[in-house]
Amino acid sequence: MPSYMLDPVQVSSGPDFSPGQPIQPGQSSSSLGVIGRRSNSELGAIGDPSAVGPMHDQMHNLQMLEAAFYKRPQPSDSERPRPYSPRNPAITPQTFPQTQAPIINNPLLWERLGSDACGTGTLFFAFYYQQNSYQQYLAAKELKKQSWRYHRKFNTWFQRHKEPKIATDEYEQGAYVYFDFQTPKDENQEGGWCQRIKNEFTFEYSYLEDELVV
Repeated sequence: MPSYMLDPVQVSSGPDFSPGQPIQPGQSSSSLGVIGRRSNSELGAIGDPSAVGPMHDQMHNLQMLEAAFYKRPQPSDSERPRPYSPRNPAITPQTFPQTQAPIINNPLLWERLGSDACGTGTLFFAFYYQQNSYQQYLAAKELKKQSWRYHRKFNTWFQRHKEPKIATDEYEQGAYVYFDFQTPKDENQEGGWCQRIKNEFTFEYSYLEDELVV
């Protein structure tokens, strides 16, 4: 189960680092590859000594075995999705819907949101305000399809803005787009809930959430 479903995110405050500049409309970064993912040409084929070398292949095989061990099925994986339960229930007229629309649990709806440029904001809203729910899981899955990656330390989503200047087995460094989930409490507070650019940022892979496979 992804870590963000075990530890709910506090949305009252934004990411714990200096904010970057808001991204301009029309700027896209999803075609620059995925944070933490290296191409097959860099890794080499498993068992192919001509690609990188036998020692590299052996280490890669051991890393894959270790990753498989930590991602083995858990008892919680067989649990049924939790039904929606409002945090602050309010008495409404009978003309208002009294139950959640069944379509909200349909993965096809979320795939459609993920393919719509205007639907990304809805995915972020579902992720932060439908925590520990099936909707949060579906939203996260679609965000990852768009090359967004979740940072477990800062509790927010990052995407490459440019090709990394530095890329190692432990981290990568460069310019990134991240989602500022802070919501202003008053009119005088600087607005959040937008995508921002963070330059010279070091993304350590130890904070990369990679439990959700898409």
